[in-house]
Amino acid sequence: MTGDNAPKYRRVLLKLSGEALMGEQDFGIEPTVVNRLADEIASLRRTGIEVALVVGGGNIFRGVGLADSGMDRVTGDQMGMLATVMNGLALQDVLEQRGIQVRVMSAVSIHAVCEDYIRRRAVRHLEKGRVVILVGGTGNPFFTTDSGASLRAVEINADVMIKATMVDGVYSADPKLDKQAQRFTHLTYNDVLDRRLAVMDATAIVMCRDQNMPLMVVDINAPGSLAAAIKGDSVGTLITAEKQNND
Repeated sequence: MTGDNAPKYRRVLLKLSGEALMGEQDFGIEPTVVNRLADEIASLRRTGIEVALVVGGGNIFRGVGLADSGMDRVTGDQMGMLATVMNGLALQDVLEQRGIQVRVMSAVSIHAVCEDYIRRRAVRHLEKGRVVILVGGTGNPFFTTDSGASLRAVEINADVMIKATMVDGVYSADPKLDKQAQRFTHLTYNDVLDRRLAVMDATAIVMCRDQNMPLMVVDINAPGSLAAAIKGDSVGTLITAEKQNND
């Protein structure tokens, strides 16, 4: 691409929460939602963007919640990792229906259904034009999929990490509860930490800050938001390690 349509970022890591796949349901996967997501991701891939996805599992199982009820935390987190694999396989299916080559790579070995995550192999898949879906978190308990996404974005040398949420950016307070909440167009990672803004957990934020990984928070329900973010348009909230010159 050239001119105004040229993307600012060529290799992106998209972080999807499990809840984003539920749509209006209370549980599971809403076919309408995953098909719409697949259309947008397929469109990006066809324009030459290298796309990796990290998907959560909260629409199926949340280990922290059950641990609060008495289950062993390690067991709960391991069950949550398996839930991310289920979501990854669902996304693989809808993308392949659109003619997109996909590889699901798991931090937890499940050879019958997906590849093990190996950094060099993941990068090679991206270079060959395949969408890579990274599941199983970090493979370790006590780490969120946000932390897993930050780690993978750094490992694969992504140009940007995009966190797709249910709101159109980062706010000073919950916009559903506070009508005076302010939406930020740009923040630094230190701003996020100092203000305790609910973007990602602190481990994920610090990793992005220390490795200078830009993060964009966009509304997954807004059509075209992913494409606009990758072009560098002013959508959602951009979080960087340092202040930008125009701030």
